[in-house]
Amino acid sequence: MKRTLYPKLLAGYLMYGVIGFLIITTFTYHMTFSFLEMRDAESLYRESALISSNYAQRYFTQTMTLEDVKHQLSALGIYLSSEIWIVDTQGNIIMNTATQTPEEIPEAIPDFNITDFGSRYYQIGHFYDRFSEETLSVFSPITVNYKVRGYVIIHKPVSAIVGYANRLVMISYETLALLFIAAFIVLVLFTYVVYIPIRKITKAAEAYAEGNFDTKIDIHSNDEIGYLAASLNYMANELNTLEDDQKKFVSNVSHDFRSPLTSIKGYVEAMLDGTIPPEMQEKYLNIILFETERLNKLTKSLLELNKFGSHGAILDITRFDINQTIRTTAQTFEGICKEKRISFNLILTGDTLLVSADMSKIQQVLYNLIDNAIKFSHPDSTITIETTEKNDKIFLSVKDNGIGIPGDSVKKIWERFYKTDLSRGKDKKGTGLGLSIVKEIIQAHGENINCISTEGVGTEFIFTLPLAKGTSHKAADVSGT
Repeated sequence: MKRTLYPKLLAGYLMYGVIGFLIITTFTYHMTFSFLEMRDAESLYRESALISSNYAQRYFTQTMTLEDVKHQLSALGIYLSSEIWIVDTQGNIIMNTATQTPEEIPEAIPDFNITDFGSRYYQIGHFYDRFSEETLSVFSPITVNYKVRGYVIIHKPVSAIVGYANRLVMISYETLALLFIAAFIVLVLFTYVVYIPIRKITKAAEAYAEGNFDTKIDIHSNDEIGYLAASLNYMANELNTLEDDQKKFVSNVSHDFRSPLTSIKGYVEAMLDGTIPPEMQEKYLNIILFETERLNKLTKSLLELNKFGSHGAILDITRFDINQTIRTTAQTFEGICKEKRISFNLILTGDTLLVSADMSKIQQVLYNLIDNAIKFSHPDSTITIETTEKNDKIFLSVKDNGIGIPGDSVKKIWERFYKTDLSRGKDKKGTGLGLSIVKEIIQAHGENINCISTEGVGTEFIFTLPLAKGTSHKAADVSGT
């Protein structure tokens, strides 16, 4: 069973409530009770100190009767919800505000010893079993002429403190309940804002892993999750396009290999079974040789493209004269140019023009562009090759006056195996890889190449190369072949 994040969130939410309840039940209640106990003890001690220094001291100096003292302290006892005792040093209760009649015979407290209070001025307990419930007892000595004559002891039931503490803790429980509700609201918001989008992203990722790149993530929030969803949608679209390109690439490779192989196989079988007589075999052997060269060219082109990975080709950058490279490359087409009566018009900047590039790769670019220009040029036409220097760049143009490229095909000519309908009728030997190789080489140099074409008028390819440092030119060399 696959584990999900949401049960963990719910478990954390419930754990938060349980831990909060336990904290209030133990720690908060204990701290609240201790605080109230200390507060009441301090309050009662102040009252006992005032009584001992006033009423009790006047009683022991015989300036006030016991009845008057009891009358005064009874009201205070009611106000404090406490019993007020005056006890002599022997532990005899001289006065108790809880009784209605005066104590004619003082009641003795068995085993009374003031040192039982220890270092504190109060204690909690049953006070020598005088009370059936726990009581907070606070004492203050009564001194007359620097001599202790007795003690004022105030007793308050601990149940009153417990009741007050329970009311305060109940407020804490109510606060915890409100926090629990607030946390639930946050959990609901988190579910809709974070968890549900994450689930959508997870499901989409699972679909992508299975090869289904058509799944779209419907998240449009302007935050990190929205950005992640948009990035994944873009990735899926790119992978889908890549998959289509791969299928198209395999289809085109298969088609371009199958045609010459079928032709070769057919002619060889025809010669073997005698369908083609011996006197005609030379003709068909030349056809087989032509198809073999076509396969060889296609294989070389594929191997060339394979050199260009995601990081580009490994380039051997040197300084060389691009003008001389143009002249040399153009001369290699002398034979076919004579057959088609095509001439070159070279408009070159300066006698020499040094660039920093991979010489062999740039020769290949020039060869492919010139080869294309010758293929699609009309007889008795001119191909113009021009170099221009601008802003430390060399702009190199190869322009023909041929059949041109349809407008809807200009952006597609860089795709592998792509051929326009016009080029398919014009050229039967092309592989559709030449311009792909050209673009890969130029991009590997960090430069750009563009195509400007008008159907029926001609085509111009323009690419850039970096000018070698320290190079300057003053004149243009114009020549034709």
